[in-house]
Amino acid sequence: MAAATSTLPTRLISDIRRLAVTFAVALASGWGFLQLGFPAPYLMGSLFGVWIGGGLVTTLQPHLGVASWFHKPVVMGLAVLIGATFNQTVLEQAEQWSLTLVTMLGTTIVVTIIGYQFLRRFRGYDPRLAILCSVPGGQAEALAMAREMVERDYVVALFHLVRVVIVFLTTPLLLRLIEGQAAVDRSNVALQTMPSIFDLPAADIITFILLGAVGMLIARQLRIPMPHLLGPMGLSTVFHLLGWADLPRVNEFVILAQLAIGGAVGARLAKVPFRELLDYLRDACANTAIILSAYLLATLVIVKVTGISFLAAWLAFVPGGLYEVTLLALIFGFDVAFVAFHHTVRVMLIFLSLPVLALRLGGKSGKTGDKVSGPQPRD
Repeated sequence: MAAATSTLPTRLISDIRRLAVTFAVALASGWGFLQLGFPAPYLMGSLFGVWIGGGLVTTLQPHLGVASWFHKPVVMGLAVLIGATFNQTVLEQAEQWSLTLVTMLGTTIVVTIIGYQFLRRFRGYDPRLAILCSVPGGQAEALAMAREMVERDYVVALFHLVRVVIVFLTTPLLLRLIEGQAAVDRSNVALQTMPSIFDLPAADIITFILLGAVGMLIARQLRIPMPHLLGPMGLSTVFHLLGWADLPRVNEFVILAQLAIGGAVGARLAKVPFRELLDYLRDACANTAIILSAYLLATLVIVKVTGISFLAAWLAFVPGGLYEVTLLALIFGFDVAFVAFHHTVRVMLIFLSLPVLALRLGGKSGKTGDKVSGPQPRD
């Protein structure tokens, strides 16, 4: 106990140093992207800045990263803001979302099967590794299971990271391509004109903090998956549906969320040993292409049938990470409740089905020294 206590200050100092370096790079590159008129500037800027900075300056890599004790409160706050978008209007619309929801879930099942068959039959992956890499979303659950079930859990991490990054980078560019620079400018102006935390009454700030903290504690007691996300989001939703709270989006927090999430992804990318993982990277890109092509087709069909905005449907469908995609919806001014509702249902489907699938598929666990099949990383 004494040893653990003595190392705590050192670990904390190291975490704070990494946060300071990561946020310095992320903020500088995000500000630069804002000046150049890029969409989601702090999100894309932080990812590119930290990724390229860490990739070019290898001595910087150990000093990059966002500690979980900092990242989780950011996600909790983001969850509270997502819950704040749910109101009586959302309940009235939920029935109208049944077609898009069924289409999204059906696409998720189909694309998982296709991705699994591609990795299993054509690339020779172990069954468990193939399913963990193929599932479109639920990366937290997939990574947690990978540590217990397969030898090369870093391959699962790479597959999910590649998918999230590609969605992360292409979606803002789609906004610019489809709706033009005017839409990008509007989203950037909207971000800058959000109310400041200094303009909020103390009661709103306290409510914001309590919804996040209490929501997570309740979710933990009920053993709800991803308690730091689903707990605050659920409690915030209840409070806003009942009219007990009415929280606005806060400028400083939305920017903080972009820097934390973008910086965290960029830091992980900077540390990926590219040469060793080249074969896996190719497979990850091919698998991502399969996944995104299927969701793109489903999105086009839904847009044709329902007439809803392409980007709104794309954000609700595309498996780019629950935090990342809902943050994009928040920044661009799309219906966050619509987007979050679809992603939350998909995450729950994956959470409930993935353990059963992985266990039934069997394969080598990697815990007995067996090698996992599939392409071998280069030395």
